[in-house]
Amino acid sequence: MNLAPAEDTPVYPDVGALTGSATLEEVAGALLTFTLIVAVLMLIVCGATWAIAASAGNVGTAAKARVGLFVALGGAVMAGGAMAWLNWLIDVGSTL
Repeated sequence: MNLAPAEDTPVYPDVGALTGSATLEEVAGALLTFTLIVAVLMLIVCGATWAIAASAGNVGTAAKARVGLFVALGGAVMAGGAMAWLNWLIDVGSTL
């Protein structure tokens, strides 16, 4: 009995056997939409709070609103980057 692997037969994973990549894309798209809506709302709220607090001379509230604005901006950027990374992984996985 010869147990040596055949050199002419390449072995690749069968990505077509896995179902649900379309469902994964839909779920990720819905989460991205929700994340971006919340981030935009937080940008508006924090920007308005920062402006009102700065004009009223409330330095503590203005600093907290500024931090909130930057956190919301960072969250939106990271959500967009995560979606691009997920799309890249799905494309790479389908070419294996």
